[in-house]
Amino acid sequence: MDGDKASCCSSTAGIGQRTRDRNLLLTSAASNNQWSSSLFSLMPSWTQKILFKRESSITHPLHEDLSRPSVTSEFGVTFQKCAMVSTQRDPQVANIRLLINNTNTPSASNLSDLVLLDNITGLVVQGSTGNQTSDGFQVFRKMFLPVGDYYAVNYIAFINAKEVKSNGNLTLPAQLTFNSSSLNKTLLKAFFSIMGQDDPKARQSILQANSLEYSHFTFADALHERFPSDNQILEILAFEEPENMLQALKDLEVADLNRADAELEAHRGQICRDVIALSLKAMVAGDHLPPLLEKTMSSTFGSLFAGLDGEVREEYKRKMVALTAECDLETRKKMEIQARREAADREEAEELLNRVNEKSASEYRSLLDNLHRLEREHMQRCLLVKREEDFAKAYRQLAIFQRNEIHKIFFTQIKSALFKGELKLETAKTLLLDYSKRQGEIEELMDYLQANKKYHLSQRFASRECLIRNIRISESRAQGFLNTAAAQLISLINKTQRAGYLDENQMRILLDRAQAEVLSVRHKLENDLKHEKKKLHQKLMIRRRQEMLLKQKEHRKEQLSLDEATRTSKEIGPYLRQRQALLSDGEAASEGLMDRLDVTAAEELKGLRESLTEKAVEDLGRIRHGALAQELWKLDVPRLYVQRLLEEQSGELALRTQQLQQAERDAGQDARESLRKTRQKLKEELESGVAAQRELRDQERLVFTKLLSLPLSLSEEQLHEMKQEFHCCFSQLDSSLALPKIRTRVLLQNLQSEWIEAELLKLSQALSVPEVQQQSKMKKQRCKTRSKIEVLKQTVEDKIHIFEEPISEDIIEKAHGELLLERGRQVKAQENKLGEYIAALQFQKADKKSETFEIYTTLLSVQGLLLEELSMSETLTDSACAQILESRSSEIEELDRKLESELVHKESSRQQQAVLNRQRWISDGLGLLKEDGEMDSERQMSALLWQALKKCPRLIERHNQSLREELQSLVVFEDRLESLEMDVFLNLYSQDLRLAAYLSKLTVVPEGLLPRLLNFLLPASSQNELLPVLESIREKYSEDAGESDSNGEQTDSCRKRKHQGSWQALESKLRQDLINRGLDMALDACRKKESILKKPLPTRMRPSPSRRNSPPKLSTEAVSEQDSMNYAAVETEDALGKGEKIFIFTNQEDTTRPMHACPKKKKKNFLNSKKSTLVTSGKSLEGNLVGKSVYCGKNVNVIGE
Repeated sequence: MDGDKASCCSSTAGIGQRTRDRNLLLTSAASNNQWSSSLFSLMPSWTQKILFKRESSITHPLHEDLSRPSVTSEFGVTFQKCAMVSTQRDPQVANIRLLINNTNTPSASNLSDLVLLDNITGLVVQGSTGNQTSDGFQVFRKMFLPVGDYYAVNYIAFINAKEVKSNGNLTLPAQLTFNSSSLNKTLLKAFFSIMGQDDPKARQSILQANSLEYSHFTFADALHERFPSDNQILEILAFEEPENMLQALKDLEVADLNRADAELEAHRGQICRDVIALSLKAMVAGDHLPPLLEKTMSSTFGSLFAGLDGEVREEYKRKMVALTAECDLETRKKMEIQARREAADREEAEELLNRVNEKSASEYRSLLDNLHRLEREHMQRCLLVKREEDFAKAYRQLAIFQRNEIHKIFFTQIKSALFKGELKLETAKTLLLDYSKRQGEIEELMDYLQANKKYHLSQRFASRECLIRNIRISESRAQGFLNTAAAQLISLINKTQRAGYLDENQMRILLDRAQAEVLSVRHKLENDLKHEKKKLHQKLMIRRRQEMLLKQKEHRKEQLSLDEATRTSKEIGPYLRQRQALLSDGEAASEGLMDRLDVTAAEELKGLRESLTEKAVEDLGRIRHGALAQELWKLDVPRLYVQRLLEEQSGELALRTQQLQQAERDAGQDARESLRKTRQKLKEELESGVAAQRELRDQERLVFTKLLSLPLSLSEEQLHEMKQEFHCCFSQLDSSLALPKIRTRVLLQNLQSEWIEAELLKLSQALSVPEVQQQSKMKKQRCKTRSKIEVLKQTVEDKIHIFEEPISEDIIEKAHGELLLERGRQVKAQENKLGEYIAALQFQKADKKSETFEIYTTLLSVQGLLLEELSMSETLTDSACAQILESRSSEIEELDRKLESELVHKESSRQQQAVLNRQRWISDGLGLLKEDGEMDSERQMSALLWQALKKCPRLIERHNQSLREELQSLVVFEDRLESLEMDVFLNLYSQDLRLAAYLSKLTVVPEGLLPRLLNFLLPASSQNELLPVLESIREKYSEDAGESDSNGEQTDSCRKRKHQGSWQALESKLRQDLINRGLDMALDACRKKESILKKPLPTRMRPSPSRRNSPPKLSTEAVSEQDSMNYAAVETEDALGKGEKIFIFTNQEDTTRPMHACPKKKKKNFLNSKKSTLVTSGKSLEGNLVGKSVYCGKNVNVIGE
């Protein structure tokens, strides 16, 4: 080549935020297993963390995705290695420049302890100030590099043409390590190559080679979906920094818990579908269901379940996208606010630092950077746990939605088959009864599977935590071993200098060379460890994948055999037991295999670290016995003296090795003992957790039974809806695995944030208090050396101490207590939801019945008005009116007799059925007691007692089930009686409508008068409610009008003229009476309100007199429990009938009849009250205005006579 060629490669420190490492992965739904139709089998662990990227050009404790060779970031630290090669000379000359630029970005921080390691293999360096090592490196050091400054190294080197020709090119990367308050220890790598020929695509080839480093091993198959955390635990063990391993393991635990929730939800959905299919097959086997109908229903269920899976999957994707966007936006806003706050702090600090010395300014900048780093980490942690909680809640909502939809699909299909006539009522009842029973068994099974899964995951976490502790202990031992060997080099030089064999200049030169050699050995150790870990990691991953795949095939084979048995079986109980055994055994086997693989991986990684560390110590020993000893001998240090020092150091190194090994063994023994205790505790928690969940289920069944024992009346359809609601609430009594753990993390983080804010507030207040400021001034005067920068430094140090303070035990206990309270509130909310649903059903029914009775009462009032008008106008005689009333009374008596006979017949049928049911339940219980079991003749009594104890829970459950069935039959029977009474009532109502139409025809009611009369009699009713009554009267009127003679028109005109004045007077009277009644009600309400307000209050409740024009004082003291009980009963009255409420507090001790002790009143027959109403139906018009009595005119008794 003629001319020069320039080359420059750079690396930029792109340090992203920790929250970016928690990516939400939407994996493909493709799967070849049985859960491929279920979203929850494919639900990725959305908290899965992208923990590592191997072979990255930048490594630091945060481990971001740095697959690009240069990344622009707010922490822009640029490291470059550039060269200008001149080909006109032989050998060729390269002018090389190393540049470190700490750019002035808003979040930049000061750098310290910079060590630049430059590879110069194949070069002959001229004019360099760095210390050269024996393995082809030169080292440069700089203690401090502030923000906005740069550090450059320039030197000339001759290129060895033989090296270039033999290798094709020279790869000479440079590495930079430094410390900063925001990044801790960071490594940057600048790639640099010298090509043998002029290749215009040289840089592109380098970058392509670099990009291939990031994904040298791909692990994307079905096994990755089933065991997503396998590669992550290996990456934690292999590539994570020891001090960050435990936090990474905790994050991984959350991901495992979410994956476990998804698997359990998939199992739940499949079990529910299998149970429904088996129930239909059992009905076919018992000749209760036609096979063709069973196939049709099974096909319908299958299509509906498939549609449900698609709906849930789409909803999941939508939620994930929305939550991801929301969380990213919040994170960006918080980071921008934090960056502006940090920039403002730096600007404020720079104004003061310009007037102090460099050392103080450097220390304060370092402290300020450290504080900002802690603030960012705290904020990022808060954002992380909040994101975890948002996603966990969204996932829980989807799971609850799917459970409820499965119940809804089943009940809807049964109802549809009943409506179409495809299913008999008794068959539907049997199906629903069996479904309710099996749902209880499914919930118990899922409770056990969840507790078992939690036990194994907690055991896995404890085992891995023990492994990490052992690795950290081994890491500490290896580091101590290496540090001891490195310190012996420095010690050898220092002892020789103190003995007088070296002067200061010689000692400094030897120390620089020794430090360079130590740095070179450490660098070689890190490179070798990194390279060997990669190879070992790949080998471990392949081995792990093979063994886990083999285990998965075995589990798949067992699953297929169970599916085959399910297709041919018709028994649900054996299926559930086999499913439980299959999942429990598979979980135990998988956890055992995973534990063994984790232990193997940890041992191999620990062995690799130890072997490489021993090799590095041997290298340092060779340097000490070889190069360093030779240098000392060249400086005329006595050989015997050097040999004696070397022998002493060898003995010290051996002794130190034994001490470190013993300490490692002791620590390992303690870790194993702690693991054993933890496993024992987890086993106890498993048993107690299952028992507590079973007790909770029994309590909710008891609540349902108590609700059924209330005076309810529900139709079959309403009872089915109530059962569906109960199953929806009952299925939500479990608690997911991940959400409580995430919620605990959120509570701890929130409480810790509150504590930090309180402590920072105390600190700021302490600085602003005048007394403290005065004491500070006095102290300044005494010390005479206390500047403002020192006060600020102390303040920053106090803040750093606050952020670094670990979470206290009080906060942990408070968080756990709050979690228990939240759990109790959730259970109570489910109970209230079920009670509110039942109350709503009863209220709607009662409201509808009340409206019907009110309209009917109004109809009777209209009849009374019409009869009164006919009697006053002498259109009908008194005898004719009496005859009308007597005929209606006889019709009512006949309907009453029919109703009584029907009620007696229904009651006798119900009692007979109840007796048959009790006999069946008793025989079932006796059959359970007579079940044969293994009996030891020598211990017959104990065996009998043991069998009785085993069968006792089943007997109790059967008794409770029979009680629930009896209560349900009573509820339905009550509704049938009400329906029978309502049918009779509607018949009576129809007859009264015809009578009202006939009377209106006789009285020739003017157009529009009848709606106005109804409005007067029912002022609270709307036109939509009154319109059906008017239409019914018109229909009856038109039917009677068709039967009238041809002279009807003349007669009607005469009647209109005759009754016109009476109708006008009646309408005016009704309007005035309604106004007067309203005024009287308002006056009564006001008087009642005044009397209540004038009642003397108890002494303890009287308000204390306050000063004039002074605001009222609110007491913040809590009312005692006794006071709250004494005034717990509250009455609410409508003072004016217009919404104004008066709350009346009464003493609960004076209550003689509590609500729960009120006896159930016997229902009053409506027809009996109807007869008495007709006899006394003419007392007052005022009763009509308030809807409380029936008005039929004045002096009806005289007419009746």
